[in-house]
Amino acid sequence: MSTAQTQPFMQLRGVGKRFGGVQALRDVDLDIHSGEVLGLLGDNGAGKTTLVKVLAGVHALSSGEILCRGQTVDISAPKVAHELGIETVFQDLAMVPNLGVTDNFFIGREITTTLIPKLIKVLRSKAMHADARETLNRLDIHIPSLKVSVDSLSGGQRQAVAIARAIRWKANLVILDEPTAALSVPEQNKVLELTRSLAKQGVAVIYITHNMSDVLAVTDRIAVMYRGQKAGELVTAQTTQGEIVEMIMSGKRSRA
Repeated sequence: MSTAQTQPFMQLRGVGKRFGGVQALRDVDLDIHSGEVLGLLGDNGAGKTTLVKVLAGVHALSSGEILCRGQTVDISAPKVAHELGIETVFQDLAMVPNLGVTDNFFIGREITTTLIPKLIKVLRSKAMHADARETLNRLDIHIPSLKVSVDSLSGGQRQAVAIARAIRWKANLVILDEPTAALSVPEQNKVLELTRSLAKQGVAVIYITHNMSDVLAVTDRIAVMYRGQKAGELVTAQTTQGEIVEMIMSGKRSRA
């Protein structure tokens, strides 16, 4: 995807985050474009997780600013992130294992109707079930029963449900944290397919992984974090695995 003439969905300018005496992020500038898969890479402790939690409203900025569609925003809580259309699929998927697929789809955002005298809210279970099924079908995700607990699903099915849930809430930006970790090869391929599908629908995607095959297969652009700073950016189609690894390990682009 070409991003030269499009305004980014989100822009980070001079973003910093300090935890006491530890500077976890320092002067991070980053553009996030709709319809693009941005690989966010770096070794453990490079600042990827902190950066994602800033975007998700889990951590407040210590310095810098974030702009959404050109307007400065204060992502002070996860609720604010949701209102901006930012959905994060963390590695633990943030699901309740003993609840069903539909219940996990709508947890905290249930569809209800209010009974007279407007004091009692009743769950619209059939509406939620139909809504979840429609979303899954649209993404070609096959789950035989939405009433089964999510802990009975395979890892790939759980990941697919988590991605579909993000789409259901009309995400503008989906952040995927190690989405193919511990999945079988067919399940990995399905997640990569879903990721590209998101971008084709105009959704911005941040894809966090240590899997170089995933990076080269699914991303359009790569941003590498190194010791809390952005080491640089690479256009995926114009780089090699060796150049990516070099930047992750040294914080510098290979001169070769």
